[in-house]
Amino acid sequence: MDLSVIILNYNVRFFLEQCLHSVVLATDGLQAEIIVIDNHSQDDSSTMMSSIFPEITYIYNTDNVGFATANNIGVQQAKGEYICILNPDTLVAEDTFHHLLAFAKTKENCGVIGCEMIDGKGIFLPESKRGIPTLWNSFTKMSGLYKINQQSHFWNGYYAGHLSQFSTNTVDVLVGAFMFMKKSLYDEVGGFDESFFMYVEDTDLSFRILQKGYVNYYYADTCIIHYKGESTNRDQEYINRFFKGIDIFYQKHFKRYLWMIGLIRFLSFRFVKAKAKEEVNDLTHIEQCYLVSTTKVLEKEIQKIRPTVPCVCVSSLEELTAAMQKIKGINCEIWFDNAEISNKEMISFMQRNADAQHFFKIKPQKSSFFIGSNGSDHKGEVILLKS
Repeated sequence: MDLSVIILNYNVRFFLEQCLHSVVLATDGLQAEIIVIDNHSQDDSSTMMSSIFPEITYIYNTDNVGFATANNIGVQQAKGEYICILNPDTLVAEDTFHHLLAFAKTKENCGVIGCEMIDGKGIFLPESKRGIPTLWNSFTKMSGLYKINQQSHFWNGYYAGHLSQFSTNTVDVLVGAFMFMKKSLYDEVGGFDESFFMYVEDTDLSFRILQKGYVNYYYADTCIIHYKGESTNRDQEYINRFFKGIDIFYQKHFKRYLWMIGLIRFLSFRFVKAKAKEEVNDLTHIEQCYLVSTTKVLEKEIQKIRPTVPCVCVSSLEELTAAMQKIKGINCEIWFDNAEISNKEMISFMQRNADAQHFFKIKPQKSSFFIGSNGSDHKGEVILLKS
């Protein structure tokens, strides 16, 4: 078997459904399997899985055992030569796995591979490629000093700022939302360290793979959407787990810097609190809606959802582009019908039109809802259709 895709779910039933529809399409033509591990979700994820994806392996844990342990459970079941650890709040292009498999097979000593990720507004996520969180890299990131020069290896080593988002390159650390590697490599290094409950375990795994002499890669020729933070509330529990992850990583790999852990904690606390505050400050006023679909029923649905906003229905992305060029400088909300537009086309359009004034919603194939997010620091939005 070529590939096993491992997806850990926790109370994100609608994001999981969208993700799985995209993964099914992306594994077409491959010998592949999909394994979903559920960390004791209390929504109707189980019902959705049995009714919509009965053919997919579904493992339901009776407790929330954390990110590292749950993914290790999934990988133990995997039969593929390669595995992909994938978040449920993602959407992959139809050719993503084909690209990654072809690339991996050309590289000797290949470690973890990550890819370009954008958020729900089409904006590049810098954590797509990262450096080792040394004391200096952690300090510049947590203090905000990395913003002095975000293309600098010195000032922005945490996000590997010297590497272009558009160029495939070797990199130190990949993010747990998308980690592609040989299963034998995962087994060789012992998988995720289960002393991490959630956060920093991806950094630890990437670093241990480097220590074994393998080369990690950021692959820029495919892109996915990562909505971010859907399974997590930025509350005190989140902060505590984040700090614990940092503590464990430094205990394992940078003991000589333990005397500085207090400073890192302080800066991390400020950073996390600021992110939590940003999350609630979305006061966007939508002035124009565009629906990309030929389905008139959907047009009526959008008009119900946004009754005070003008809505224009277009039948293609080319028509949408022409319409948007006529109205610039206003807040536009674009609604995609995934039954008529491919995932790759939507992702590419979002990349090209990433803008503070553009917002996107997607109706997954064979579904009765739209899904989207107004940025990487905001909780996503699920809009159920009434018809």
